[in-house]
Amino acid sequence: MQFQSVDEILTATASLGRVNGDTFVPSGCRADSALVDRLAHTGALGATPEIRGTARWIIRSVAAAQGIRPASIHDLYMAMGRGEASGFTVPAMNIRVISYYTARAAFRAARRLDAGAIIFEIARSEIGYTEQRPHEYAAMITAAALREGFTGPLFIQGDHVQVNAKKYHSPDREKEFATLKELIREEIAAGFYNIDIDTSTLVDLDKATLDEQQAVNCELAADFTEFCRRHEPDGVTVSVGGEIGEVGGKNSDVHELHAFMRGYNAQLRKRGEHVGISKISVQTGTAHGGFVGADGKVRMDVQIDLKALEELSSVARREYGLGGAVQHGASTLPPSAFDAFPKAGACEIHLATDFQNMVYDHPQFPAELKSEMYAWLQEHAAEERKPKDTEQQFLYKARKKAIGPFKTQLWTMNDEAKAALGQSLEERFAFLMKQLKVGGTSAAVNQFVKAPEITFSREAESLAAAGKITATERKAEGLSD
Repeated sequence: MQFQSVDEILTATASLGRVNGDTFVPSGCRADSALVDRLAHTGALGATPEIRGTARWIIRSVAAAQGIRPASIHDLYMAMGRGEASGFTVPAMNIRVISYYTARAAFRAARRLDAGAIIFEIARSEIGYTEQRPHEYAAMITAAALREGFTGPLFIQGDHVQVNAKKYHSPDREKEFATLKELIREEIAAGFYNIDIDTSTLVDLDKATLDEQQAVNCELAADFTEFCRRHEPDGVTVSVGGEIGEVGGKNSDVHELHAFMRGYNAQLRKRGEHVGISKISVQTGTAHGGFVGADGKVRMDVQIDLKALEELSSVARREYGLGGAVQHGASTLPPSAFDAFPKAGACEIHLATDFQNMVYDHPQFPAELKSEMYAWLQEHAAEERKPKDTEQQFLYKARKKAIGPFKTQLWTMNDEAKAALGQSLEERFAFLMKQLKVGGTSAAVNQFVKAPEITFSREAESLAAAGKITATERKAEGLSD
């Protein structure tokens, strides 16, 4: 399905536009489904950076001409903070496995429901173990939108742009900061106009006062906000998120929110006149990946502190003008839980692991491929095994690490399997969008969000396509999903 050369790509796409130096000038003609499929496969799996980059360049250029352009959700969240938009919780969906096909399922659901307030995201950790650098991820989400006829602003987010606590407390501290800044620069250049800064790993609950507990979190969140503002394109206010409680740790409360906002706003003022965060992530009782029993199955008896979530969201809007509070680690909750989030006023909810689980556990997922991936994990993902883990717990927690190494096999599984997986995923996306009340939100998005005009560079896409995933990135040690 892949194109084998740049000349082959340009010949096949000649009707879609013309090459003008470093830019592709679309003709207005629509790409047929088979051509979009080939461009997506080539953008992900092409033989050379130039081939991959050229495919991505054409995808993004053609899509932009049809109204599919990256955008920031900042102004919609500010409208929520003013009370001018409400009643829904934006799903932020981490797409790990065969991103193009999974995102297509999400866009089919979104079109059926006229849902415009949806986010596609990938965390720092996921970039490594799924082997999807930001430019590739953005191009695959864009290709999926183009393929399914979705139009409008495209919200792509860097999830958990997170400081590794172990490295912070080591001689590698400055190197860790430099790594994060380079990632933010790369993500913004790729069209990630939504960045979730996560320095909550450095909240020190052993300190005597809340202000002291949040001090490092406040200072570094302000540092990274200022960095985002210096690198955001003209006409774009990147939506920046902060975080006051590490997911899986102590539940957050309003006193911590006040302590963080006091410290954060003071630190940001020291750095000049900058727009601050648009939302705040909190901990209310969930865990990334869910709580896993000895049988390797996710427990359904999780207790979420919805009262705290409602109070935190209300205070975030009323006193600080933010869109509200963000719920992490939610995809593995029981189906009956999701309609509670709009009622609680959460502005955003992060959904990840369950989509991965649906692929691995689907009856149409090739059994031979799954066995091969699990065998690989036994040899190459031993760091995921805890001393008391059963075999089932180990495989459940570790199997995300096989996604990148088996990327080609996953993308090229048989069409029947991909169709069955896509149908199941579409149903799940539609269910979640209905429960979260984002159906019909295209109108609010179009009212408050303006996607910038962008010209994509062939050279930039090809240079980005040459980027490698390092061994450290693949390991993703000490980082959240």
